[in-house]
Amino acid sequence: MDDTVSALEPTLVAIDGPAGSGKSSVSREAARELGFGILDTGAAYRALAWTALEAGVVLGEAQELLRVLDQWRFAITLQGDQRVTVVLPGETDTHDITAAIRTPELSANVSAVSQHPQVREQLNAMFRDLVATSGLPGVVIEGRDITTVVAPEAPVRMLLTASPEVRAARRAGELPGLSAEQVLADLRARDEKDAAVVDFFNAAPGVTLIDTSDLNFEQSVRAVIDTVNAVRTAD
Repeated sequence: MDDTVSALEPTLVAIDGPAGSGKSSVSREAARELGFGILDTGAAYRALAWTALEAGVVLGEAQELLRVLDQWRFAITLQGDQRVTVVLPGETDTHDITAAIRTPELSANVSAVSQHPQVREQLNAMFRDLVATSGLPGVVIEGRDITTVVAPEAPVRMLLTASPEVRAARRAGELPGLSAEQVLADLRARDEKDAAVVDFFNAAPGVTLIDTSDLNFEQSVRAVIDTVNAVRTAD
């Protein structure tokens, strides 16, 4: 654990960034080193998409998704090996969908869920409640529009980004069987869909921009931790 941070008051670290920028893996490792919890908001959107598909709901219908949310029982661990579980509407059995929500097929459906403002509002409220009731000394919360909508008052806010080519190469390494060209095309399509909902390429006022295009994993993690330390020490 980093001694500089551990001696100070708990804090919330908000991290935005597009797919492939490194925000998930970097945020997780930074949280571990800081002794904080980690909230991957994208996992919630993936879990909702999985639940809706299992329930036969059309993802493009906002009201149908809101009805699923009204009955949704979702849980995510904020420490250790993250597990994601849900209980389908009308059922009592708990489904561990940690692996299921990371498939390319499921990923292709996430934007159809996140495009609805009412759905985002409900999930954002859930994220704030998860952080508020975590009982942890600090939480790194990462995803989309975290620094501007979910946690705009967080004392530490960062936007992690990278060039499309670098992001595609990273994603291709995580998806065996797909070329960098295929992943780049998919990534550009997803960026276009998501950009209609939230601007995750330009840092809002007060948000620190970290371009990881020329940084390796360890350097990216250090950049995040250094930013946390700089902000908290200044306070």
